[in-house]
Amino acid sequence: MTKEEFEKIISDALADFSAYFLEKMKNVAIVVQDEPDEFQKKQLGYSSGNCILGLYEGVPQIKRYNYNRVAPDKITFFQNNVERTANNNIKQLIKETLWHEIGHHFGMTEEEIRKYQKHKK
Repeated sequence: MTKEEFEKIISDALADFSAYFLEKMKNVAIVVQDEPDEFQKKQLGYSSGNCILGLYEGVPQIKRYNYNRVAPDKITFFQNNVERTANNNIKQLIKETLWHEIGHHFGMTEEEIRKYQKHKK
């Protein structure tokens, strides 16, 4: 799949999100990389066998105070890992990964995100 096709799926998944969440997302860039770089792996405590699909880098909204004139927060998708993991349902995996990383943007913990995702199924 080309990077452009992958980005289109992300864009479509984002369009499916509630306007409530989209209106509250502020200063967030969504990017695509083939693989996590060494800094990102270190940041995540990566070990072989882990498969990182996405990464949120920034200051969660609940921790912001006097937060202006800063570089955008960033949600990164790792295309090769998503494609390897998708099992013929790449759209669903991208949507789940997007929700997961947006959850971090709003300050949700891994546990809170998993509870929400379980409830939504």
